[in-house]
Amino acid sequence: MPDVAGGEATARGLPRRQDLTLRQRAVVDASAVADLGLRTAIASLVGAAMLPPVFGALLGRGELAAERRRLEFFAEVAAAGDADRSFPAPDEPPRVSVRPAAPLAEWVAHGRVEQIRFASGFRPLNPEMRSLWSGFGRNNTVAAQHWRHNDGPRPTLCVIHGFLGSPYLLNGLFFSLPWFFRSGYDIVLYTLPFHGSRAEKGSPFSGYGVFANGLSGFAETMGQAVFDFRSLLDYLEHTGVDRVALTGMSLGGYTSALIASADHRLQAVIPNVPVVAPERLLDTWFPANRLVSFGRLANGISREAADAAAAFHSPLNYRPQPAKDRRLIITGLGDRLAPPEHAEELWRHWDRCALHWFPGNHVLHVSQPDYLRRMTRFLGPVMF
Repeated sequence: MPDVAGGEATARGLPRRQDLTLRQRAVVDASAVADLGLRTAIASLVGAAMLPPVFGALLGRGELAAERRRLEFFAEVAAAGDADRSFPAPDEPPRVSVRPAAPLAEWVAHGRVEQIRFASGFRPLNPEMRSLWSGFGRNNTVAAQHWRHNDGPRPTLCVIHGFLGSPYLLNGLFFSLPWFFRSGYDIVLYTLPFHGSRAEKGSPFSGYGVFANGLSGFAETMGQAVFDFRSLLDYLEHTGVDRVALTGMSLGGYTSALIASADHRLQAVIPNVPVVAPERLLDTWFPANRLVSFGRLANGISREAADAAAAFHSPLNYRPQPAKDRRLIITGLGDRLAPPEHAEELWRHWDRCALHWFPGNHVLHVSQPDYLRRMTRFLGPVMF
């Protein structure tokens, strides 16, 4: 991987193309081209997941009216801009089952690793969605992996994966989590709804269920992602953890920004290559964009109505709870899955907090050690 330095945003924002060195431009351009193929592949999977709700609605006129009604519900809730109303806190701490992880996980971490499971207490905000959600099996069992020091509890870094990218081993290595563990942090890897062990039986891939229940289903999926993580925070507090920082990549970055709007207990938050408007992003992803447009047209849903409903689960609709100096955003200038414009939009909404850029794409994080050191400098005074 080329060692080409990134940098910090200025008061104006991310650097313009003419502000980059020739080497930086070359890496940004090459990584952007490489991202297009990955984007098309992921868009095809998203499109496949969206086929059932789109064509199911076409076959049943009642479902068309129901989806419009559900989206109107989320638009009304979003209009209040009240995170407490949108994302109610769990009523009680979870009853957690803990067992040792596989030897490979402990070998990677060089420490004690546990698998955490508990029943999700999530109840869809929209009453019309509750029957559907109660029928899920695996999705309603929350899963996480916990790397713990024997003399703990320690300050804990929580990590949320991106769409499709749920394997703990993959995320542990990608985020250099063994290094953070050796630096004194306990680590928690949280599994998003419908991913990994939470994928329903018959799911063709991890994350399929995120987009398989229509736009209203995606809204409730994000609500469950927030709720279940807050239950996980309750458990960590019960074990004595008093400092938690949160980072996440892509869809995990989106989720981490949303959690930072809903829960006051985060000491710091670091969205990494985040999206801020998934529906708007899908409008640029071929071939999924064709299906999104067709679905809106078939359901009689205007772009404005869809955007109003999508605001329900957008971090741009709420104020972040961590202080400005405890927010750090990371983005890749060559990213074409979660374009840097999304990170910049979040940066503006977050009062122009710290924003670090690197010249790579969505998965090729050029000069990653540079931003890992940036994360370390950022977290150190807050967590220790």
